[in-house]
Amino acid sequence: MMKSEEKKIEIAHKRIAIVRDSLKLASKELNDAKYFTLDYNNDAQEYFNFQTLDQDVDKIREEILALNHLETGNPLVPYGAMNGQKCIINKVQFINHRWIIADFYSGEVHGEVLIKYFYDPAKPTNFSTIETVLYSTH
Repeated sequence: MMKSEEKKIEIAHKRIAIVRDSLKLASKELNDAKYFTLDYNNDAQEYFNFQTLDQDVDKIREEILALNHLETGNPLVPYGAMNGQKCIINKVQFINHRWIIADFYSGEVHGEVLIKYFYDPAKPTNFSTIETVLYSTH
């Protein structure tokens, strides 16, 4: 009976080690994936007021998404309406204090847009499109 319990404990320890290794690997992959984000870039964060960083980022994100409501679609996506549907930005990721990558769609067409921005808390954010990539679902 004791050998049986020792075997169970040994198996449990091996499983714990496997889970720990998997967790370490997943954690490393997550950190690598987040490397090029504002959240992990201390130099870029210094451009903002540390105390209002989250609010500033939210404000910029809201400014981009508000452009979706224009009749012609979001002007940061230079394609205008496609197949009768305007281009809408739906996901925004801050790379640093100057660049944003965003996902957009227009019906069956979607893509990504790289946006340059200049933020001044006292003024509307100045945006300009650097480049776009367009995908088709077919």
